[in-house]
Amino acid sequence: MCGRYAASFSPDDIVDEFEVDDDRLAEHARSVLVNPQDPPAGKPDWNMAPTKQAPVVLTRVPKDDPDAGPVRQLRLLTWGLVPSWAKDTKVGLRMINARAETLLDKGAFAKAAVSRRCLVPADGWYEWQVSPTATDAKGKPRKQPFFIRRGDGEHCAFAGVYEFWRDKTKDGDDPDAWLTTYSIVTTAAEPGLDRIHDRQPLVLDRDVWQHWLDPTNTDPDEVRALIESPSAGRFEAWPVSSAVGSGRNNGEQLVLPIGESELHGVVDPTTGEIIGE
Repeated sequence: MCGRYAASFSPDDIVDEFEVDDDRLAEHARSVLVNPQDPPAGKPDWNMAPTKQAPVVLTRVPKDDPDAGPVRQLRLLTWGLVPSWAKDTKVGLRMINARAETLLDKGAFAKAAVSRRCLVPADGWYEWQVSPTATDAKGKPRKQPFFIRRGDGEHCAFAGVYEFWRDKTKDGDDPDAWLTTYSIVTTAAEPGLDRIHDRQPLVLDRDVWQHWLDPTNTDPDEVRALIESPSAGRFEAWPVSSAVGSGRNNGEQLVLPIGESELHGVVDPTTGEIIGE
């Protein structure tokens, strides 16, 4: 699964790199958080977690100009997809990820997969490796967090799907009547990364962004072809501080590698060697 990621770049960087036509981050978007988001939504965040609002790239026909045709937009969406038929927003906590293998079959994701696809910009993601040899103070297998990113220095573009949920307790003209949420599509981890975890986000290369975002591309077979795992070997990974496990922590220090002396029963994803037995 993907339960934490880093998105440290500015909105201007996303607009440039993802060739966004319409930056709508300043527009009001309903949040499910009780307390104000920290860092504020749309600002660089090194510890993006479920229920937070995050910058997401999607292509839609603007409601205020339906003759304009599909426009690539940058919007704030809440991480954790809430299906349109859900009774409340709590279900989103269980739908932060959508498995590529069943994306077009699962009721919660199937419609979004063929008409509401998005890209989630990220520096990379965090994953926790369960040690085969070391245990924690409670006698349970020790978990070591890793940070994983593209080895070529490019930002990641996670494949995602999004959905609209209508709060029937609010008037239609209430700005909080609608909640827009997303899930990150995951796939089987490639060789090497599978030594950290058996799943990883589906990271799309630039040459398929246009096709993935195109809302007129509603052929399930074409969508299925797009979610076939790309070639392996695009990523690099290193162990990081356990501080990332707390949502209260943020900053660039979360992605910095830790020294070998701090590792206990950690499997090197490249060689399979156990470090710090």
